[in-house]
Amino acid sequence: MKIQILGPGCPNCENLEKNAREAAKRLGIDASFEKVTDSNQIVEMGVMRTPGFAVDGEVQKSGKVFSTEEIEESLKAFTA
Repeated sequence: MKIQILGPGCPNCENLEKNAREAAKRLGIDASFEKVTDSNQIVEMGVMRTPGFAVDGEVQKSGKVFSTEEIEESLKAFTA
């Protein structure tokens, strides 16, 4: 599984990545992480407000720093 953190690399992006890593760890998911900082690529993925995250190229959530629990809920759909 590849988890992408979408945003310019701001503190909110860093916090979202931290929460995503914790969510993956809690669920026992072996995930690779990628930072997507190119604004054109972020917009092409359909994200208008950062930070956001995608799983295997599919945007899950964007627009705020999501909690570990919120991210876990999104990741569970990919482990079922």
